[in-house]
Parts: sequence; structure tokens; C-alpha cells
Amino acid sequence: MWVQALSLTDFRSYEQADMQFEPGVSSIVGMNGQGKTNIVEAIAYLATLTSHRVAQDAPLVRAGTEQAVVRARVCEDDRSVNVDLQINPGGANKVRINRAAATRARDILGIVRAIVFAPEDLSLVRGDPGDRRRFLDEMTIQRHPRIAGVRADYDKVLRQRNALLKSAAGRSSVSMRETLSAWDEQLIEYGTDIICNRQQFIDDLAPFVQKAYEHIAETAQVEVRYKASSPELREALAARNSTQDSVRAALTNDVHARMDDEFRRGVTLVGPHRDEVELQLDEFPVKGYASHGESWSMALALRLGAADVLRADGVDPIIILDDVFAELDTTRRRHLADMVHSSTQVIITAAVEHDVPEELSGARFTVVKGQVSAA
Repeated sequence: MWVQALSLTDFRSYEQADMQFEPGVSSIVGMNGQGKTNIVEAIAYLATLTSHRVAQDAPLVRAGTEQAVVRARVCEDDRSVNVDLQINPGGANKVRINRAAATRARDILGIVRAIVFAPEDLSLVRGDPGDRRRFLDEMTIQRHPRIAGVRADYDKVLRQRNALLKSAAGRSSVSMRETLSAWDEQLIEYGTDIICNRQQFIDDLAPFVQKAYEHIAETAQVEVRYKASSPELREALAARNSTQDSVRAALTNDVHARMDDEFRRGVTLVGPHRDEVELQLDEFPVKGYASHGESWSMALALRLGAADVLRADGVDPIIILDDVFAELDTTRRRHLADMVHSSTQVIITAAVEHDVPEELSGARFTVVKGQVSAA
């Protein structure tokens, strides 16, 4: 898979920018603040409908304008698809696929598959559980785009349920419990789907992370485990004969068992929004024990492993390396370059040319004050 053409209108710092790419490696070089990361951010946004830099859409729109447009031509095998995404902060984004209007913005998901490596990736290892949950959800959505709808439905139910629990002010009654139970069925159904897809992704990811870590750094026993929010759920997921029905039953039991606690605390205590990913090196948790270099190696291994999962699914994702080589020592630079150079398309951003390893020589673009030119 590769992006052949990219056009940005009022996206970030760009009033208008148009680029043509070829398969292989392309480097975008420019000093900090010139706009190089904005280009790869736009490509990544097409893959997940989220930014790896900000949580909201408003910063993606150029100051003084009301909307941004990202257009791309994406090629895979012998076919190409044109996508147009209009970003409307505070409103619904709009999408056109081959000039035909799509019903929902998330209909674009699955057309572009991309793996982004960025300095922010240290949060995968050192950040809060929410950072790792976001990683899981972004990847499960790239594998199965329908999960974006499931995730949106789950978040809506969670907000409604939490609002009801908060309004109860620590008191429960028969009527409140009956109202809460109306949301429970949906919470359980959507939550089960999310949990099972996350667990499947972790099962598929773990051996690739082990392999990638050994290639980047050194031989070590790497553990990547999905940790559900309760012992019963963890037991259901770990069982050899685990099924979606057994996970649903465990989540149902948890929801009923924690109801009194939820009324007291005014918040939903069970579900995928409280789950975690455990990362270990040689039986020690990476967070709090790993060195800076080991943390970086684990973050890179997670991203490389995710790319390998997509390849195992039959998709060669676009690899985006956003200013990461400046963060790595010479050995890790060389190992990372060796592992990505054979991808169909690799797009690199760097502040200076010598940050890009020689193994990744290819097309070069320069960015100066928001103006992009081919070298």
C-alpha cells in the first residue's frame, strides 16, 4: 500500500500543499516548526481518524478558517482509490470516496493502513493505561474498521451510564437500578466485542514484538499481556476454550457484582475502558524499571510488531517515521532502518538530512516556512 498523491487545504499550517509520492522511501526534511510533521499527520489521520499529536480536531484546522480538507490517492496492488476528507471541528466530518459521498466519516477506515513511529511513542511504555488502550483500539480498528462504530457506541453508553450513576449521588433505588440495567445490556455487548478483539490483537502481536525487540536491542524475554479489569474476566480470556460467550458471561457477572460500588462512587468500574496492557522485560515491568534505551526499544518493537500483524493479515502498511531517528543511537537507527526498508512505502521526517540513515536513501522533499519542494 502507498500514497501516490496528497493534497492539503487549510490543514494545520498549510493553506495549500500538493505532493506526489512514489513507492519506496521518501524523506521530508525541514527544521522544527516548518510543517514537515503536519504532512505525515494528515496521512495517519486518514488511517485512524485520530491524530498522534492532539486529542481534538480543532488544532488540525488552519487558524482563521473553519474546516480543513485532506485529499489522497491510495494505491494497493493494481487498484487506486481517491479519498477526500473534510474536517469540521465541532461538527461531523465529511468523506468522499472516488467522488461519491460516504454516509459516515468512518467509512473511510480501511482504505489507508499506516503505522506511525513518533517521539510520543514513549507514552506507550511510560504513559498512563489510556495511552496503551488507545494503541490497541487504533490497531483493532485498522484490522477491523467496524470496531470504530462499536467503540463509538460503547463510549456513548458509558457516558450515559456514568451520568446516571453521578446523578444518583451515592444512593440507589429500585427505579435507578432498573434504569441502569437498561444500559447494562449494551455496555456488556459492545464491551465484549472490544475486549475480544483487543485480546486477539495482543495474541497475534506478542510473538512479533519479541522478534522485533531482539532485532532492535538484544535478546530478552519480552511479555505483552492484556490485563482485563477483573480477575473473572482475566480468567475467561486466559482459558484455553475461551469464547466470546464466556467473556460476555464474565463481564455480565462483573457488572452485576460491582453495581453497589458503582452507585457509591458514581462511575462505571467494569469494562474495557479500565483495562491495561502489561509490558515486561525479563519478568520486570518496563514502566518504572526499563532504561531510556530499553523503553525506546520496547516502543519501537510494539509499532514494528503491529506492522507485522497487518502484514500477516495481507496488508503492507505505510510506515511513517516522524522525527524518530534523532531520538535513537547509531545501533538502533541501523536496526530500525533494516527492519522497515523493504516496506512498500516509508515516509520519514527529519530536521536535518544526516539524521536519515544511508540505508533509507530515496526521494527527498524539503519544507521551509510551510512551502514543500522536491529535492
